[in-house]
Amino acid sequence: MTALRPASLLLLCACLLMPGCRQEQAPAAAPDAAPATSKPAQAVRHLTAQLRDNQLQAFARDAVPPDLHARLETAWREGRTRWPLDELPFGRRLPGLLKSLAASGSEARLQQVFDRQFAGADRELHGAARSLGLFGAQYLEHEGDYSDDERQHYAQLIAAASRWGASAPLGDRQRARQAIARLAQAARRTGLTSEAAFREAGMEASLQRMGPFAAAFKQALAAYGLDLDAGLATLDASLQQQTGDRARVRMRYRLGDQDIDTVVSLRRIEGRWYLADYLRNAEAALARPPAPTAAGAAPADRAAAAAAAPAARARR
Repeated sequence: MTALRPASLLLLCACLLMPGCRQEQAPAAAPDAAPATSKPAQAVRHLTAQLRDNQLQAFARDAVPPDLHARLETAWREGRTRWPLDELPFGRRLPGLLKSLAASGSEARLQQVFDRQFAGADRELHGAARSLGLFGAQYLEHEGDYSDDERQHYAQLIAAASRWGASAPLGDRQRARQAIARLAQAARRTGLTSEAAFREAGMEASLQRMGPFAAAFKQALAAYGLDLDAGLATLDASLQQQTGDRARVRMRYRLGDQDIDTVVSLRRIEGRWYLADYLRNAEAALARPPAPTAAGAAPADRAAAAAAAPAARARR
C-alpha cells in the first residue's frame, strides 16, 4: 500500500516527500563531497535535515550507496522506478497530478471540485481522518511488506496524522483556494507533467525540480496547522546499539502535537551508514515493472483538489 510508505506519512505526514516554510533550497553539496554519514546517529540527522530542506536529490544520493544510486538512476530513465517519489501518497499518479495542477485554468477548475466535494464538510472530513487512522493501524498490523521498525514507526505517524486531521480546518474554502494556487504555481515550475518528462530529466534533475514543489506542499499543510519542518527540527537521534557494521538509533521528534519515539536499524557499507529500510525499499523499487502510461484525468483532478485537504482522500 503505497500511501503508508515513509515519505508519504511525513507528508500526511509521508509522507515525501517531503518546510517551515522555505521556498528556496540550500546549496547542494558537491557530488564528491563526503556526506555526514560516518556515524549512525549522524547519518539519521543528516538525511532528516535534507528532507527538511527539500533537498530531495541530495537525500536520494546519500540514502543509498553510490552503486545502488547509479542503478536507480538507470531504472528511472527506463521508467521502471521513481524512487524515492514512489513512496509518496500519490505514487505513480504523480505526473498526472502535476499535469492537472499545471494546466491552464486549473485553479478555477480544482476549486470547483473542492467546493463540490469538500467545502464546509469539516465534520465529515474529521470523521474520515479518524477512519483513515483506524484503517491505517489495522493495515499495518496485518498487511504489507514492512519491517518491524517500519510498523512501529508508521503506527505512531498514522495516529498523529489522524489526530491532526480530526481537528484541522480541512473544509475551509479560503485555505483551499490558497493551497490550490500555491500548488498549481509550483507544479508549473517543475516542468514534470508526464512520465516522459520524468524519464528525460532523470532522477537527479527531477528530484531537484521537485524540491520547491515539496516546499509548497509543506506550506499548504502548515496553513492547516501541520508544520512538518518544525516537527523535524525537533529531531533527537541517539545511538542505542552498535555491533560491527550494524547499529540501532533512537529517533525522537514531534508530528503535530504528538511525540514520535522510534528506533531504526542502520548498516555500514564502505565506511558510511545507511538506514536499512531505505536500502531494502530502494532494492525493491528496482524490481518493479514500468508503470502503465494511461491515466484518467478525473482522478488526477480529484487528487489535486484533495491536496488542499489531505485527509479527504479517505472519502473516495
